[in-house]
Amino acid sequence: MKILFAIQGTGNGHLSRARDVYPELAKYGEVDVLISGIQADVDFPFPVKYKLYGMSFIFGKSGGVDIWETVKQSKLFRLIKDIRQLPVEKYDLVINDFEAVSAWACKRKKLPCISLSHQCAVLHKNAPKPESGDPMGKFVLQHYAPVTAAYGFHFKAFAENIFTPVIRKEIRRLTPTDNGHYTVYLPAYDDATIVKHLSQFPNARWEVFSKHNKEPFITGNVSVKKIDNRAFIESMAASTGVLCGAGFEGPAEAMYLGKKVLVTPMHGQYEQQCNAAGAAAMGATVIKNLNEKEYGVIRRWLAEGEPIKVNYPDITSDIIAKIMEQHAPSNKQKTQKPVEVCL
Repeated sequence: MKILFAIQGTGNGHLSRARDVYPELAKYGEVDVLISGIQADVDFPFPVKYKLYGMSFIFGKSGGVDIWETVKQSKLFRLIKDIRQLPVEKYDLVINDFEAVSAWACKRKKLPCISLSHQCAVLHKNAPKPESGDPMGKFVLQHYAPVTAAYGFHFKAFAENIFTPVIRKEIRRLTPTDNGHYTVYLPAYDDATIVKHLSQFPNARWEVFSKHNKEPFITGNVSVKKIDNRAFIESMAASTGVLCGAGFEGPAEAMYLGKKVLVTPMHGQYEQQCNAAGAAAMGATVIKNLNEKEYGVIRRWLAEGEPIKVNYPDITSDIIAKIMEQHAPSNKQKTQKPVEVCL
């Protein structure tokens, strides 16, 4: 069986999860990997057949997406060309982690495309939602990568075919300790902004992993380092708590390691607003922005925040087996039944 595994390359969570998903898919056939996007800092340790530009949102430096830079770096004609030329018809199964090119290529050729992502779980009616709606953000999330069936991940398994997070094996192998520092990853803020605000809490030691600066430096109680996967997860495992954006994999890994968690969603990112609501339901603290207005919340989190305890068993192989049972070529008669988690 030939499998196309298509992965969103914007952000680090998709590639982190894919590290564990790929070996499970490889048990069932020959797997070709497609990665589209230009904003990831995590490498992928398996062969990549298709590396495409895709559709990427560019992180800003003040807490949100840089709309102008996103538009400037978008390559619409290249995207359309890639969608038309991608030979999805050569594959028996297309597994898609919120990746636009393969999803639209399948839709164009009326072929099945199976979602295995966090985003489809966010859209479920049972998923936590922010108090204020965002119709445009929801529309983008619904139509960015259209699929014919979907299996999702969230902080809780609140519906059929929605599962607890894939915690990569390199995290599971860690032994959590508490060395008294706080690990920080806020890719939508520049270093100067982060240092300015975290310096206001001099009794805390901050280890910041930066997307914007390649040279490490220390200012008072704030240590800034370039983003490095191994150094980051070791810092997180040894931390008292984690301050991060309201992505999915980062907060989920911090919860798995038993840390107290503080998240701030990116501006204009509906998915992150939903993630913040989900993280809050798990016991995380949420701030709207990293600014002076939130200092009181940050102080309370530092003084009174509690570690989060979760049970995230390693069920990746079971999930892949379920997908194969439903959608592998020998079971094509089962693919006619829709799996409704992205409605």
